[in-house]
Amino acid sequence: MTVSLHPSATVLFQGDSITDVGRLVEHDCPLGRGYVRMVADLLHSQRPDSGITIINRGIGGDGISDLRARWRRDAVDLAPDVVSVLVGINDTWRRYDSGVVTPADVYEKEYRALLAQLREGRDTQLVLVEPFLVPVRAEQWAWREDLDPRIHVVRRLAEEFGAALLAADGLLNQAAREAGGAEFIAGDGVHPTPLGHTILAEAWAGLAGLRSPEVRRTAS
Repeated sequence: MTVSLHPSATVLFQGDSITDVGRLVEHDCPLGRGYVRMVADLLHSQRPDSGITIINRGIGGDGISDLRARWRRDAVDLAPDVVSVLVGINDTWRRYDSGVVTPADVYEKEYRALLAQLREGRDTQLVLVEPFLVPVRAEQWAWREDLDPRIHVVRRLAEEFGAALLAADGLLNQAAREAGGAEFIAGDGVHPTPLGHTILAEAWAGLAGLRSPEVRRTAS
């Protein structure tokens, strides 16, 4: 499944800090300094005459319930043509650092409701990005028990809604092996480095039929 961007499309990126990347604190960078800005740069360089609008509404720390609470204001009311969603790692993380558990079936129910709301009366194109973890600490391997079912949820929902799927978990873990270590892709196992963001942006751009330069996936 791919994404078709017409010349006046509005593309909305939604999620947590991996999407946010400073957009809320750096007033001169509304798209943040991560993969969203990189995708926008590729779009504008390859389609300079298009009127495509990129919007970033990622908010650091958000889990699925936070996204649900602001979904109408920050998604539906914007009437986007394409919506890209990356959410789930905080639902896993809070289990291990705060004891707050969001079961996978609740995550799935909430996530499905978000997508269904977008599709009410509109033919919104969807890009679902798998939540991911590139373990840098031994104890993070235990997080897979909680995260892997969420990844499976995203895959099921992509099939159910005919969404483009960005299989980020395997992609970034493979990139870590090629780069010589997880810390080169996600310094804390969760938040991508510039190289990690570049790989995400490349993959997203590929779903939209954009060309991107080959990335050297080793540590410099």
